[in-house]
Amino acid sequence: MDNVSVIGIFILSGLNETVNYRITIFSLTLLYYCMILFFNISIIMIVILDQNLHEPMYILLCSFCFNGLYGTTGFYPKLLLDLLSSSQQISYEGCLLQAFVMYSFACCELSILAVMAYDRYLAICRPLHYNSVMTKMRLSQLICFSWLTPFCIFSISIVLTSTLKLCGSKIPKLFCVNWLIVKLTCPGTDTVSSNILSYATIIIFVCHGLFTIWTYMHMIRTCLRSKDDRAKFMQTCVPHLVSLVTFLVVILFDLMYMRLGSTDLPQSIQNFIAIEFLLIPPVMNPLIYGFKLTKIRNRILGLMYVENK
Repeated sequence: MDNVSVIGIFILSGLNETVNYRITIFSLTLLYYCMILFFNISIIMIVILDQNLHEPMYILLCSFCFNGLYGTTGFYPKLLLDLLSSSQQISYEGCLLQAFVMYSFACCELSILAVMAYDRYLAICRPLHYNSVMTKMRLSQLICFSWLTPFCIFSISIVLTSTLKLCGSKIPKLFCVNWLIVKLTCPGTDTVSSNILSYATIIIFVCHGLFTIWTYMHMIRTCLRSKDDRAKFMQTCVPHLVSLVTFLVVILFDLMYMRLGSTDLPQSIQNFIAIEFLLIPPVMNPLIYGFKLTKIRNRILGLMYVENK
């Protein structure tokens, strides 16, 4: 047990410069979190309650929105409590759990986007085989893959981190990140296993990204041949492509800054960079899909019409 950390509490120092604005920030954060809950739950309920939307594309969209709820629930409630507290602390176990949620949320997002790209690839490039390939069983397997792969990888990562001896307890962020916990290890601590798993994880999810790019190359090439395919691409693939590009930009920016960025930037800017992937995609995704996908848009407009009668 000599190599197990005796640190019981971590200090989250990301809010140090917000003492005079915490009530305002709390109010805006609470409002924003309520918007995230409303938009994502609305899309999920519309798909669940409408039998006409029980198709692979919409079921995958449900999984996508559920992941948005999962990730933001791992962050916003704790942030709201910290804004009302005089000291921003989190238990050792709570920090590991939050780090697991943040990493698994981000990688689930990429996995689900890869599965959604595969679904659209079949619909556009292999339409005659779509129904025979995208069966209920295959859809269930793909959804399980998109969730279980990140969960299994990061369960191992967090277990490895929990065996490290730590010599620090200050995390310069609004939330716990596994990489920053590992950086708190005492000099001479063996972190080879954690580093190997980190690089293996990067390779796995880079492959997810390359697969998604490959499917879009084929879809674009196919759509150039047919006007009908171009219309289908614009209707169903553009929202997915916008979600993919937005997510990749914000997550890569955060990772690059976390590992290579300067600490001389104001804390507020560092905080914004750190939570971009928890700010933009969870609200943007349900809005894009809600307005762009015809069936969901018509269902929303139908509900609004009924309410106004």
